[in-house]
Amino acid sequence: MTSPTSGGGRPDRVVEGWQSLRDVLADAQRRLMAAGVPSPEVDASLMAAHVLGVPRGRLYLQDPMPNDQRMAFERLLSRRVARVPLQHLLGSAPFRTIELSVGPGVFVPRPETELVAGAAIDALRALPAADRIAVDLCTGSGAIAIALAAEVGGVSVTAVEVDPAAARWARTNAERYAEEVSVSGGSVRVIEADATRCAAPGGPLAELVGTAAVVVMNPPYVPDGAVVRDPEVREHDPARALYGGPDGLRVIRGAIDTAAVLLRAGGQVVIEHSDEQGDKAGELGVPGLLRVDSRWRDVVDHLDLARRPRFTTATRTA
Repeated sequence: MTSPTSGGGRPDRVVEGWQSLRDVLADAQRRLMAAGVPSPEVDASLMAAHVLGVPRGRLYLQDPMPNDQRMAFERLLSRRVARVPLQHLLGSAPFRTIELSVGPGVFVPRPETELVAGAAIDALRALPAADRIAVDLCTGSGAIAIALAAEVGGVSVTAVEVDPAAARWARTNAERYAEEVSVSGGSVRVIEADATRCAAPGGPLAELVGTAAVVVMNPPYVPDGAVVRDPEVREHDPARALYGGPDGLRVIRGAIDTAAVLLRAGGQVVIEHSDEQGDKAGELGVPGLLRVDSRWRDVVDHLDLARRPRFTTATRTA
């Protein structure tokens, strides 16, 4: 077979069905940038690494790119240019220390939510192992629930999801990490139920009333009339995971009631919200909702890495 190199130097653009990986990536980055993809270089390299079956850090050791793999890459690239989420194309999304299976029908976890999980993890680590009972409301892919169980030894997590399609993704991910979690003495169970009613008498979480140490949630919080800017979110994330009523707080209000019922005195709730639903929103924000409710004390709004309000914590009163 003819060598893919010319004169012993760096591979030419195309020789006998081969193309330089660097040229493939440069072209991909230009096309992704023209399509408005916010991270063209990262996306191009991750797709190439996926096609070549290598870690991203070893990608440039693979130069040149054979024709069959270049064609597979082109198929992925065309869909990404059309703003199909990168995570859907790769079939997975990283979240803290775990890797989640994701695809159509489930909300893709965001980096900001890693901070929300981190706050719940810190609260659980401060407790004796016997008290580490947690509930993840609106679990989606199971990201927060599994992160808690993977990073905190001996924690029992109940993950609640109302949407059947999303609940299937959560179960798939929980099963993937079941052995690892079990070794550390923990567990994750996924319950298909409404986060605003699951702790009612006779409900699937009724046995946990007054026992949970932490309730964490990343609920739908986009107001119904708001236009979501990113096509990846607007066209591919489930509407049920995005929209939370006229002011975006309908699900949050109900989930706060559920958290109050589930938590024991001194337990902590952790609630993700939009950057417009923090302290500055007053009674129209999540901290405001909690401060006027006698069931809660020590209400604190927290900023994300971009210094925007992102989540609120509060402690259940006696």
